[in-house]
Amino acid sequence: MTKPLDHTAATSGLTKVRFIALMAMLMSINALSIDIMLPGLQEIGASLGVADENHRQYVLSAYLIGMGSAQLFFGPVSDRFGRKAPLLGGLALYGACALAIVFVPTFSALLAFRFVQGVGAAATRVVTVSIVRDVYGGRQMAEIMSLVMMVFMIVPVVAPSVGQLIMLFSEWHMIFVVIALFAVVVAALVALGLRETLAPDNRRAFTATAILDGFRIVLTNRLALLYTLATSVIFGSLFGFVNSAQQVLVGVYGLGIWFPAVFATFAGMMAVASFINSRLVQRFGMRALSHAALLGFALASFVWSVLSLIGPLPLVLFVLLQAVAMFQFGLIAANFNAMAMEPLGHVAGTASSVLGFMQTVGGTLIGALIGQAFDGTVTPLAIGFLTVAVLALAFVLVAEGGRLFKPQNPAA
Repeated sequence: MTKPLDHTAATSGLTKVRFIALMAMLMSINALSIDIMLPGLQEIGASLGVADENHRQYVLSAYLIGMGSAQLFFGPVSDRFGRKAPLLGGLALYGACALAIVFVPTFSALLAFRFVQGVGAAATRVVTVSIVRDVYGGRQMAEIMSLVMMVFMIVPVVAPSVGQLIMLFSEWHMIFVVIALFAVVVAALVALGLRETLAPDNRRAFTATAILDGFRIVLTNRLALLYTLATSVIFGSLFGFVNSAQQVLVGVYGLGIWFPAVFATFAGMMAVASFINSRLVQRFGMRALSHAALLGFALASFVWSVLSLIGPLPLVLFVLLQAVAMFQFGLIAANFNAMAMEPLGHVAGTASSVLGFMQTVGGTLIGALIGQAFDGTVTPLAIGFLTVAVLALAFVLVAEGGRLFKPQNPAA
């Protein structure tokens, strides 16, 4: 069993608010790396000779694949050597690649550095979740993760506008300079403000046998595995939307410079949902909130799919249905992650890496399929959302033995 830590000692004397803010900044690195460049994808493609507009999406996919695959490395490393050193190493690699991209001569070189940048960013995803699990468990972990996700979701609200502002006064290279500077700031805050949270008694050997045993523990836990699969397909819908957001909102609906404002609406809905979840999860539990949200997500996706097949959707109706779906996503993500991690506290680093790998790589591949299916309408996106909703519901039903809304954690 995991040896519990004193919350104040584990967070180096940080208040709860500052701890949540630091964890959110770490998690937000990935959102920033994706969303800030959405307004610049067209110029990146034009500057580096990318003819097919769908191929511009590879700037996002290369990063996500690098981040997803490297999580399998950072998890066992953080279980052996602690959380702080791997985290700072990942931030250094992430920032260095951002600066290198400023000087790339070709699109293939940009993709290569984006992949390696994602490798560095994997540390922020794995170690952040591990730190939260080191310090909190049960509904408390769900509450903390909800608040982290709430702040994390503010980044997609702001980042496209920042990217648009950069594009108005400079050009796409400056986007990566800003990303590098953000990495330096976050690394300084971690170095100065966070103690090691992995208790010495919970460190695991860094051997092939120990690593494989950790993977076995994760992959043979039914709840952890199935909730991870459910989260993976749900993330696929989010990545699918991010991949095609610029094409839909600018190409289909002609929003132009107003694209960041509408995109921010969807991210804002997820942030609001995460905040609501943090207020309600202690009372109602993770399953009640997330299962209801999953059913709502499926219903909104079904209505959206049917209407899109009937004819072109007006902008207002598209925004309404997408916003409803994104609100449900905000209730699903933190709870599903907390339920997947709950039984795995004794191998939190390895567990976070395996779960993060499956969620990121699985979600990226599904999102790429949805994004590449773009045909000038919102229909492929709507059908993609409905498909992942049905798959996620199937995984949850198997995990719960066919019964939804059954609480398993007591209120704090």
